[in-house]
Amino acid sequence: MVVGIDASRAVSARPTGTETYSRELIQALLKLDASHRYRLYFRTPPSAAAYPGADVRVMPFPRLWTHVRLAWELARQTPDALFVPAHVIPIIHPPITLVTIHDLGYRYFPRSHPPLQRFYLDLSTRWNARVAAHILADSEATKSDLVTHYRPPPEKVTVAYPGLDERLAPVEDSDAIAAVKARYHIDGRYYLYLGTLQPRKNLTRLIDAFAQLETDAKLVLAGKRGWLYDDLFSRVERMGLSKRVRFTGYLPDADKPALLSGALAFVFPSLYEGFGLPALEAQACACPVIVSDSSSLPEATGGAALLIDPTETDALAQAMGRLADNASLRQSLIARGLANARRFSWARSARVLLSTLDQFVV
Repeated sequence: MVVGIDASRAVSARPTGTETYSRELIQALLKLDASHRYRLYFRTPPSAAAYPGADVRVMPFPRLWTHVRLAWELARQTPDALFVPAHVIPIIHPPITLVTIHDLGYRYFPRSHPPLQRFYLDLSTRWNARVAAHILADSEATKSDLVTHYRPPPEKVTVAYPGLDERLAPVEDSDAIAAVKARYHIDGRYYLYLGTLQPRKNLTRLIDAFAQLETDAKLVLAGKRGWLYDDLFSRVERMGLSKRVRFTGYLPDADKPALLSGALAFVFPSLYEGFGLPALEAQACACPVIVSDSSSLPEATGGAALLIDPTETDALAQAMGRLADNASLRQSLIARGLANARRFSWARSARVLLSTLDQFVV
C-alpha cells in the first residue's frame, strides 16, 4: 500500500507542537514499518536524509498549497491512503484518509483566538471530522470533545498519545545548567513556563499569582510570541515585575533539558490543552509540575503533578509556594513524573497509527 503523508508541517526552523508532532511521528513510522511505501509531500525542502526510504516530493506553491497544489498532486497520482498529521484534509483526497485532530480549545475559550482564526479552526475541524475515514486524537479528553461537538461515531476516533523526544532527560551537570541560565540572563531560583505566549495559556493569571509570592525566585516565560503577547509584557511593566520576570523568546530544543532540569517548578496553568506536551517534557527532565485540573492535563500527567483550578489565582500562588517550601513534595512529584513520562514514546504513537492504517488494508 502506498501511504501519502502531508508533511508540510514537519519542516520548520522553529517548530512548536504540531510541527514537532508531524516530524517525530513520520520519522518513527518510517523506522517502524517497511511493509508499506510512504510518499511525503512537502511545501519546502526537508533536511537531507531526514526521511530515509520515503518518496519525498517537494512542491513549492505560493498560496492555498493544501487545496490546490497538494490536491492536484493527489488527483494526478493518488496514493492508496493519506495521513494528515497536523492540518486540514485537502478537497481532493483518497477514500482512505486519516487525520489527527489535536484540540478544540477554540470551542471552549473563543476569546483566546482571533476571530478569523477561530472561524477557520471550526470550519477545518468540521470538514476533517466529516470526510476522514478515521481520526486520531491526542487524548481521551480530546476524543470526548470531538464526539460532543462534531459528532463522529466514537468508533471512528482512536486515541494516539504523542511521544517524547528521547533526548529529554534530567541534566545533572550544574555547569551545563548554569551555562543555559546565563544565556537567558537568569540568576538564582526560578519557576518556568514553556510554550507559545498566547491568551489560552492563562499567563496573565500566572503573572498575578507570582506577584503574590514573597520569594527570591524569578518567573521565566519561555516561548515564541503569540497573539496579544504585548499585553503580557505591558502587564509585567505596570506591576513593577520587570526585574523578576524573564521573557526568553523561542527556546531551542537543545536548551530545553537544562532549563527544565534547573527549574524550581514547571508551571502550566493553561485553560485548555489537547495533550499538554510541555508538562510531559518537564516530567522527563525531573522537574516538578503544576498544571490545570482541566481538559487533558490530568490525563497526560498521570497523577504525577500538582493540580490547580486555572481560574483561581490564589490557588495557583499557593501551589507555587508549596513547591518552593516542601522538598519532600518536590521529590515525590519528580519521581512520579519520571515514571509517568516513560509511558510515552513516538514509537508507541507510530504503532497506533500503523495499526489504524492496517485496518483498511484489503
